[in-house]
Amino acid sequence: MEEILADLCSTSPEDPLPVWVHGSVGHCFNQLILNVVPHAILALVSACYLGTPRSPVPGASHRPGWKCRIAASFILTGLSILDIISAAITQQEFGTLYLVVLTSGIALLAWLTHSLALLMLYRSTYGSSRGPAAMVFLALFPVPALIITVVWYCQNGVAWPHLHSAHIFRLSILCLQLASLLIYVIGYITPVASRQVFCPINDSWQREPLISEPGIPAPNWHGVAEDGESWLSRFSYAWMNPLMKRGYQWMLNQPQDVYLLPQRLQAARVHDHFYSCWQEKAALSQEEEDTMSSTSPIVTKSDGSGDASSSSGSPCDAQKAVQLLAVLHAAFGLRYYSLGLLRLAGSLLGFSGPLLLNLLVSFMESHQEPLSHGVLYALGLFAGSFLGAVLRNQFSYEVNKVMLTVRAAVISAIYRKALRVSGSSLTGFTMGEIVNFMSTDTDRLVNFCISFHEVWSLPFQFAITLYLLYQQVGVAFLGGLALALLLVPVNKVIANRIMENNKEMLKHKDTRVKVFTALALVGMLILPLNNFPWVLNGILDAKVSLDRIQHFLELSDQDLHAYYITDGPRDPSSALEMHHSTFSWSPPREESTRQHLSGGTLQIFIQDLAVAKGALVGVVGKVGCGKSSLLAAVTGELNRLGGQVYVWDLERGFGLATQEPWIQFTTVRENILFGRDYDARLYQEVLEACALSDDLNILPAGDQTEVGENGVTLSGGQKARIALARAVYQEKEIYLLDDPLAAVDADVANHLMQKCILGVLKHKTRILCTHRTEFLEKADTLLLMDNGRIVKIGTPSEILPLVEATLKVNEKNKRRQNKVAAEQGQEEDMEIEAEELGQATCLLQREEEKKEGAVAFQVYRAYWLAVGSCLALSILFSLLLMQASRNISVWWLSHWISNLPQTANISMRPMSASFPSPQLLLFSFVGLVSHVQVLGTAPVHPNSTLDVNFYLMVYGGIAGANSVFTILRAFLFAHGTIRAATVIHSRLLQRVMKATVTFFDITPMGRILNRFSSDLYCVDDTLPFILNIFLANVFGLLGMLVMITYGLPWIGLILLPLAVIYFSIQRYYRRTSRELKRLYSLTLSPIYTHFSETLTGLSIIRATRATDRFEAENQLQLEQNQRCLFASNTAMQWLDIRLQMIGVAVVTAIAGIAIIQHQRQLGNPGLVGLALSYALSVTNLLSGLISSFTQTETMMVSVERAEEYSTDIHIEPQEQLVQVAPDWPSRGHVEFQQVVLTYRPGLPNALDGVTFTIYPGEKVGIVGRTGSGKSTIFLALFRMVELRGGRILLDNVDSRSVGLESLRSKLAIIPQDPFLFSGTIRENLDPLGRHTDSDLYQVLEQCRLQAVITQMGGLDCELGERGKSLSVGQRQLVCLARALLTQAKVLCIDEATASVDQKTDQLLQQTIRQRFADKTVLTIAHRLNTILDSDRVLVMHAGKVAELDSPAVLSKREDSLFQRLLTSGQQ
Repeated sequence: MEEILADLCSTSPEDPLPVWVHGSVGHCFNQLILNVVPHAILALVSACYLGTPRSPVPGASHRPGWKCRIAASFILTGLSILDIISAAITQQEFGTLYLVVLTSGIALLAWLTHSLALLMLYRSTYGSSRGPAAMVFLALFPVPALIITVVWYCQNGVAWPHLHSAHIFRLSILCLQLASLLIYVIGYITPVASRQVFCPINDSWQREPLISEPGIPAPNWHGVAEDGESWLSRFSYAWMNPLMKRGYQWMLNQPQDVYLLPQRLQAARVHDHFYSCWQEKAALSQEEEDTMSSTSPIVTKSDGSGDASSSSGSPCDAQKAVQLLAVLHAAFGLRYYSLGLLRLAGSLLGFSGPLLLNLLVSFMESHQEPLSHGVLYALGLFAGSFLGAVLRNQFSYEVNKVMLTVRAAVISAIYRKALRVSGSSLTGFTMGEIVNFMSTDTDRLVNFCISFHEVWSLPFQFAITLYLLYQQVGVAFLGGLALALLLVPVNKVIANRIMENNKEMLKHKDTRVKVFTALALVGMLILPLNNFPWVLNGILDAKVSLDRIQHFLELSDQDLHAYYITDGPRDPSSALEMHHSTFSWSPPREESTRQHLSGGTLQIFIQDLAVAKGALVGVVGKVGCGKSSLLAAVTGELNRLGGQVYVWDLERGFGLATQEPWIQFTTVRENILFGRDYDARLYQEVLEACALSDDLNILPAGDQTEVGENGVTLSGGQKARIALARAVYQEKEIYLLDDPLAAVDADVANHLMQKCILGVLKHKTRILCTHRTEFLEKADTLLLMDNGRIVKIGTPSEILPLVEATLKVNEKNKRRQNKVAAEQGQEEDMEIEAEELGQATCLLQREEEKKEGAVAFQVYRAYWLAVGSCLALSILFSLLLMQASRNISVWWLSHWISNLPQTANISMRPMSASFPSPQLLLFSFVGLVSHVQVLGTAPVHPNSTLDVNFYLMVYGGIAGANSVFTILRAFLFAHGTIRAATVIHSRLLQRVMKATVTFFDITPMGRILNRFSSDLYCVDDTLPFILNIFLANVFGLLGMLVMITYGLPWIGLILLPLAVIYFSIQRYYRRTSRELKRLYSLTLSPIYTHFSETLTGLSIIRATRATDRFEAENQLQLEQNQRCLFASNTAMQWLDIRLQMIGVAVVTAIAGIAIIQHQRQLGNPGLVGLALSYALSVTNLLSGLISSFTQTETMMVSVERAEEYSTDIHIEPQEQLVQVAPDWPSRGHVEFQQVVLTYRPGLPNALDGVTFTIYPGEKVGIVGRTGSGKSTIFLALFRMVELRGGRILLDNVDSRSVGLESLRSKLAIIPQDPFLFSGTIRENLDPLGRHTDSDLYQVLEQCRLQAVITQMGGLDCELGERGKSLSVGQRQLVCLARALLTQAKVLCIDEATASVDQKTDQLLQQTIRQRFADKTVLTIAHRLNTILDSDRVLVMHAGKVAELDSPAVLSKREDSLFQRLLTSGQQ
């Protein structure tokens, strides 16, 4: 190598590449290093842009400077050719031809490539901007070499006897090259054109849709992240620069500001690929087992219609042979496993640093090794560091992309499964559990993608490191290994072995080299040891979550192909037939088990049932007899245990209106359309039939008014009518109506019956379940059910006499009804509804707020206080002690070595050229574990043994203290972060539990679930992990800086500007990373909201065959969230590659300086080696510090979001001004005095000066039109909404002076919508365990529930989530039983028996009268017969008390509102 360089440069082999010659830079060094290297880099980078595609925008504007730059580049290409020609002519006088041809040839190649790249960029969307800045900087890198060359030619030209023309020619070429570069720069700085700028991604946010529709390409593919970018842009993430700039300028405010996903990562593509792999696995499994799958999903067509004939496997099939992990392996395994090659290469290159450092220090110590070796070592150090950084970065980036695809696939599979799993299979899961599958479990499973490659790479790195250590220090590496593995106070024993080896180490020549190499290698050894426990923990978490998700995916599905027969009905005129059919909510295997037990669920048995096309069939029976289960059996929600079921036009599905109306969080119109196209004629017809036209006319935005989650801003009757309208608008052939008349007034119910059920739907097949038998007289057939069986089928005249009718009012009241009164009542209804609906519209969803800017100091303070100030200070102090003891141990070793006896130094001189200085060994305790080769016997100082024991004892004590501090720090940190997570969760939970009713009206459940799932998971798990790394980096860096400053003060000159650069980069990055994290959290809530909404309305979605549409909506929500997550992950890699490149530059610069110093015989090789070893570690530590700090801040966004709810949510008043007696209120006296209540400031009064008195033990019915303020009275009594004026007295005590807990515990309520907790009957009836079993059974008997509960398994039987094991009517009875157990003197009943049959209603009214004979009872009623025996009736109108008197008195007044209500009820 030296000979080649000497021949090329015409120099001596001893110094073939002199850096400094005769007071100036050596010509050969200038040409080979300062000229060739920049041109080679320019050629390489320019080549990366040769594939840039043309701009898709025709006629796009171009900056005028591009043509100048292109022209200058081609001129430089031509000048390089002329330079070669000139050199060939003047080779005898101006140096070696080969050197000039080499340098000018590479310059020719560089400028030609650059010219072509500029042409490609000019024609691309870069043409409207200045283009990549890197191109300009690289083009200017050869300028110093050109200037030095001009100076060199001038200096050599002075000594010539006469001026040669060729010399002038070559000098002119150099001047022209400099002039061309000046033109190039002028072209770059030319102002930007005034026309709109088009660039690949910068402007995409204004033109791109919110998210890419499945199967529809983006309008401008340049807006897709990464796609179409050059290699250099991909490796450097230059395509992220516009996004980073927008984030830095506070312009990332909404998800639309983020790039579209690369097409390969789009949710629809990922789902299709994953689903096809699942089908292949399912088909393979079927072939191996040679059996048909027991279930198969309904495979819906693109238009939402169903195809019951498909039985292909899917992620929703109940095939245990198809494993989720196997499908993920088939779908993404090849690409994922191939990334292991990147990981392997990056790991191997990681070892190049210590090894090349070894060689470089050897070169510097030797004065005989040729210079070329040093240059090669330095170049190798640069290449290894550079390639290692790039490969490791690309590995992380590509793994993140695989994680995104896995996440999309698993979430899509869970959602798809939820859409198709049978209703009976879902009974074993709560909504929270299923949402957790999609959130926490999916996150843990996705994190396995990182853990897997760590599993094999960490042991691999460990083994290689140990081998290299063995090569350096021999078997003594076992001491260091044991130290790293054990980390216990046995360090003293190990220290003995280390120090014994150290005494022999000093006898060897290559001590220094091994010190540096061992120091770097042990640093690499610690990393896998520290990471491995986290990796194992991640794998175990992933295994648990995988099993949970797998169990869910193995649930049995709706198999409509097997459920229904397709041969046709026995009677061609039938729309529905059932023969010898048995149905159950339990799967067949569980049902067979239940038959051997005392308990069991209700079975439906249908001997023979045929429903003719176009018939109206009424279903009646007592509460819990199986009416709703019959409809579920028709739609396929139950398990068919036997028999046959036929449904006409099955593919189109059913029009279903469930007993509990399901309303989506969207506009009224979207709720009714439910995915169908808008048909103005049909839409208006449906609105009129469902009595919604007047409602929409008074809404602020008409049918574009948004309703709350599950319609919380609507009354029960309005929800029922919108749900009915949705079913009617779908234009199905079969309609299943589950008591849609229960929640509406009598006149509205009559309207629905006449205009809708008997009107718009008159030609449809209708099955109507209802307790309001007065509307069934026009039915074609009635079914009387009892205990899951149809006991009789007949005409209304045959069946209705068997059912106890409603109590009749006298004929006199009937004769008084007239059309005028009814119309007047309807006008009043609309007028009052307008007021309440106007208020309701103000309680709609607001966009979820997103904080901006840096995470506030209060957030960090909140986390600090959650940890606890004393505990937090203890953690920091233990960290300080741990780092200080580590540094002191190193300092003690240095002190020990510096005080070794002089005779030992003398004895070693023959074997070592120079003794290592104390500074050299300052940080190298690992170097003490060196390979021992006894080369001779050296004299030992008489007191050396005593000295060694002293130093050894001190060192052992320090090492032991370090171990104790390390263990203490680990324990305190774990305890502190667990405590913080507990405190934050408790605060959040308590705040939400105390939130006002308004908060729940305007906040979707998905947002709350997001806080309690994703954000708290981050606080529990991710934040402590990142914070631990950050604190370790902070104290490690501080300790290292202290020691470096002590040992090598001049390194501070490098570290100071380095710190400024790192600070600037992280500051630029943090703004974007914070906003992307916030956008990610913001877009996560809609996924949970949509999923929760889907689970609630699952039966309707499947019955109407809308599963495909909902699946597509989930993919759209998921893709929007994935966009933000992808951008956040990529921003992290953007930062990482830049920090790594700074580290590479520092290492290369120090190596280059070291070679120059070696050539000039300056500097200490030991200090240079130490500087290099720490350059390798400090830059990585700085990079880790910045990354961990930014990640910590990003994770603190979750604390910020939790604190937002913990501090910003408006809570109910918690003060208690009066301490009431334990038996208060002892009488039950209720008095309203001029009560004024407004739901929100600026809205009309919901209660306007309400004044009335209810005496102890009195039974008062509360009636009025919809929206008159009936339910608001209860809200005021329970202080769910605070009064604006007036007061409410209970036993002469102002309710506002009593604490909320005391007040509400003294009142009892039976709500209109029955609410039960997940748990047992006992827990629902007696949550505090105050009553005996006999008391519980007594109230169950009084509520007609004892037989049902006994059949289910007794008081300890599980009711499922919100009591879904019971019918709606039975749930109302449980709520009544719970109220009967209370000792409250005041009972509020809000139409609690609307969903029970009339016979049961009469018995319950009798029970209430008996059990609450001495108590005050307030009853809100729509069915007036339930309050006709009340002591008095309170009639509400427009938020005021209109009438208050006994029913008998009010019914006799012809102008009475109560009399009008009675009249309309008898229509």
